[in-house]
Formats: sequence, C-alpha cells, structure tokens
Amino acid sequence: MQSKPRDVQFFPVGIDTTVLRSRSWTRLRFEIEYALARGTTANCYIIQGDRLAIIDPPGETFTQIYLAALQQRIDLQKLDYVILGHVNPNRAATLKALLEIAPQITFVCSNPGAINLRGALENPELQIMVMRGEETLDLGKGHHLQFIPTPNPRYPDHLCTYDPLTEILYTDKLFGAHICGDQVFDEGWESFQEDRRYYFDCLMAPHARQVETALDKLADFPVRMYATAHGPLVRYGLLQLTEAYRQWSQQQTSQDMTVALIYASAYGNTATLAQAIARGITKAGVAVESINCEFATPEEIRAAVEKSSGFIIGSPTLGGHAPTPIQTALGIVLSTATNNKLAGVFGSYGWSGEAIDLIESKLKDAGYRFGFDTMRVKFKPTDVTLQLCEEAGTDFAQSLKKAKKVRAPQQPATSVEQAVGRIVGSLSVVTTKQGDVSSAMLASWVSQATFNPPGLTVAVAKDRAIESLMHVGNKFVLNILAEGRQLRKHFMKPFAPGEDRFSGVATQSADNGCPILCDALAYLECSIQNRMEAGDHWIVYASVDNGKVLAPDKVTAVHHRKSGNHY
Repeated sequence: MQSKPRDVQFFPVGIDTTVLRSRSWTRLRFEIEYALARGTTANCYIIQGDRLAIIDPPGETFTQIYLAALQQRIDLQKLDYVILGHVNPNRAATLKALLEIAPQITFVCSNPGAINLRGALENPELQIMVMRGEETLDLGKGHHLQFIPTPNPRYPDHLCTYDPLTEILYTDKLFGAHICGDQVFDEGWESFQEDRRYYFDCLMAPHARQVETALDKLADFPVRMYATAHGPLVRYGLLQLTEAYRQWSQQQTSQDMTVALIYASAYGNTATLAQAIARGITKAGVAVESINCEFATPEEIRAAVEKSSGFIIGSPTLGGHAPTPIQTALGIVLSTATNNKLAGVFGSYGWSGEAIDLIESKLKDAGYRFGFDTMRVKFKPTDVTLQLCEEAGTDFAQSLKKAKKVRAPQQPATSVEQAVGRIVGSLSVVTTKQGDVSSAMLASWVSQATFNPPGLTVAVAKDRAIESLMHVGNKFVLNILAEGRQLRKHFMKPFAPGEDRFSGVATQSADNGCPILCDALAYLECSIQNRMEAGDHWIVYASVDNGKVLAPDKVTAVHHRKSGNHY
C-alpha cells in the first residue's frame, strides 16, 4: 500500500456534483491523528450549475497533481467560486496556484476565514464573499447553497455548506477520518468506526462544547450525505455517526474536571502542540476547554479559567515577544486563577523562545505549581515531540486526579473489588515501536483468547502512554516475565514524559521491529486485529505471529492482587 504513488480519484456523488479525492497512501504530517498511519484523502468537490464552484481544494502536498487532474475535468477560466470550509497556511500554495490560472475567482468563506485568507495569500485585494449564516449562493440549476458557521478554537473560521437540491452537507473537518482507499462511500461503516473515533478524540474532543453547538445547528437540515474533507464520504452510517458524535461530545462535557488550554499560533505549530497535549488530557478522563485567545473574548477566557482545575498556556515567539493576545490572556490568568491550580507552559519558536520563558517566569513568580516541565519546540514538531506532548498532557491530568483523590476520604475496597482481585494473571511487559516512537507498560490483565489462529487479549488503560500505539494494524511484543523483581521494579516506576522506557534494560529487536526484553522468560510477537472500548480500558485482541521461550527453567511471574487494581 505504501508503495503506491499519490493520485486523484474522481467519482460522481450527486446531481452536477463530483468529488476529487487526492490520495496519499502513506501518513501525512499535518495533524496528530496521522499516528494511525493509514494514509489519507483530501476531498474536494465540484458543483457544475450555471455557475461553477469548487469546495475545499487540498493542501500543498497535493497541489500539482490536484491542479493537473482538475484541469482535465473543468475549464478553470470558467471557475466562478472557491468555497473554503477553513483556511490554513497548508492550503495557501494551492490557492495561490489557482489564482494564477484563474484570477477571476471569488472566494467564499466565513469572516474569520476572510481574515486568514488575506494573510495567508498576502493579498488584501482578494475577491471574497463573506458568509455569516444568513447569506446564500445561487449557482443555478437548483443549487442554492446555504452556509452554517461552525467555529471552534482550532478552526475559528470553520464553515459548513449545504446544497438543498442534493441534500449533501459539506462538513469540512467534521465527521472525517484519515483513511486512504478505493472506497468512496462508507459501505460497511462499522469498520471505520475506530478510525472515526480516533479522529474525533484527536481533533474534536478538546472542542466538545462547540461540537455540540454545531450538531444542534446541523440538525435542522435534511441530509442524505456528509461530504467530508478526509476519508470516505458518510452515507450508510450517517445516523450512527451523528449519534456517536453526540455521545462522544457528552462524555467530554460531563467530566467533573476541566483543564483550560489557552494558546495562540502563528504558523500552526503551537496549535499542533496544543492538540497533542489536549489528546493526552482527554484520554486520561479529564475534559479540555480549548481556547484560541486570538479569537476568544476576555470574558470567555476568564470563565474558562475560573471553572478549571488547572490551566496550560502555549505561545509562539514573534520578534522576541509573546503575541498581544497571549499577553492579555496571561494577565487574565494571573488575576483570576488561584495559585493552588496546576499550571503548564509550552510553545514553539524559530530562532528564540523568549515568550515561553516570560510566561514560565511570571507563573513561577506567582507561586503556581507545574504539571510538567515547560516544553520548548523549535520549528515544526516531530513524531517524538508530539508523543512527548501527549504524555505530558496525560501526566497533567493524572496529577489533577490524584490531588482530588487525596482530598476525598479513602474508601476501603468493596467485597466485589476484593473478589475481583483474586483473579491471578501472568505478569508481562508490553513493548512497541513505531518509527522513532517507542513505549512499554507492565501488564497483568492478559489472557489467551484463541487457539487457531493463536491470539490473546490485553487490557490497556485509556490513560496509558502506550495506548496511542495500540490500534488495529499496530505491532507489539508481549514479554512474559519470570519470577523476580528486577524487570518488574524497572517498569513499575513512573516515567516522565518522553523518558526512555528501555534505559538500562537489555533489549533486542523482534522481527516486527518492537523491543524484546532479553531477561524475559518468553516473548510473543503480536499484530493487533481488533479493539473494544470497555469502561476505562481498551480491550485489545491480537494474533500471535511468532514467539520463543528464552528461559525454560524459570517460573512465570504472576500478580497476586488484594483489590481490583492492576499494573
């Protein structure tokens, strides 16, 4: 699959309506959910009424092949409108190239989108139609387009488009998934649900309140299809996915602890870091109120900080300083947040990081405790950096939860918990590696599941660092431990975000690329086939591809528990 070249797929999806799916069969690095590594599609749509419009051209990764394919289908000299669900620097290269060929085009976007567009294209004289929600666009032949602003902090200019003739809702970032394949629609939609959930968790969970507002707005439209920006178009599982978005959003908004994640982003890098940190927080069962302070009002920032259990501030450095919106937000935080709230600081920079140092020093001087070491990222974040951010977010959330437990009176284990604790399991270490990112966890909830093919299940807590590497298609090694405490003691200790789990431990590489612990009793090389959400854990089922007993004379270590808790 990964050897296939990038291409553009055409397919009719409605009356006078075609999708152009720019496809990359390998993972792209413009959002953190590329970690699933299933490739992606950038979906653009053509509506050919009396007037010609395209919706959501792809980013610069696809500019050349997209324009070549587009010119085979339409005469760009007759292109009237380019409708944009959101504007970001990644899309600027394609839009500039379009303008060179077709200078007559008019852009259609939200008001924040118009501001971003003029900045991204460095052209204040662009022809732009601003859609605030009441305006419509008549393309002729019955295509009378309506527009629904659905902003959130990550995409403050987000705009959905609805065509009543075809009953297609063009949802841009909503309801998408990063999956590449020949399938245009979501036949067999259940098979995409894990990818859609992961996409939601990474992009939408930090904005759950805004997602619920968007769902309320979109509920007024009779919709036959969601024309998404990425992945298969949603037709067969539309009702189920809509309801799932409701449930997933409510899971976030109903959490009893919230972190205010406040940031600004000049080139998208700080926003990407914020996204990764938010992912780590939400997977640990703590909600995030994501605030882009370039667009939030002082009242919104103050309200979010007041109700939060902790706050995190992220900033780029521009000309040796923090942007004015960040300085304003910092002033609000210092005057609003009591210093018993947990704090965090992060940021990206090009040549210097004075803004990050300024924020850190102001918070330290005010007496705030920090939930993780301040993170300074030069230029664009890497896979390793994003994993570090996610782990830092998880640590931050776990610190809040531990503090809450300390304040609450400790309850003795119930008889049920004591009985569950008598279930004895072998003690193992799960190890995995993807690219430059590796991780490990001590596990006792492991069970053989099948004989043919040989398979097993592992329970992985949602807030474990390794969870992000335990999706369908991923590989891992189950290292079964022998009696003795050396390896157990090493993997029982808490690891700092980004810390090497294998420092001081003898390892070798398995055929699947994951670490084998040389002092283990035995190991099994596994491929993840499925996973099921179960309360605060994921139950991961994997087939066993290979294995070996390393110490046949030793005895398997087991975990004797007095309660339902596990490693």
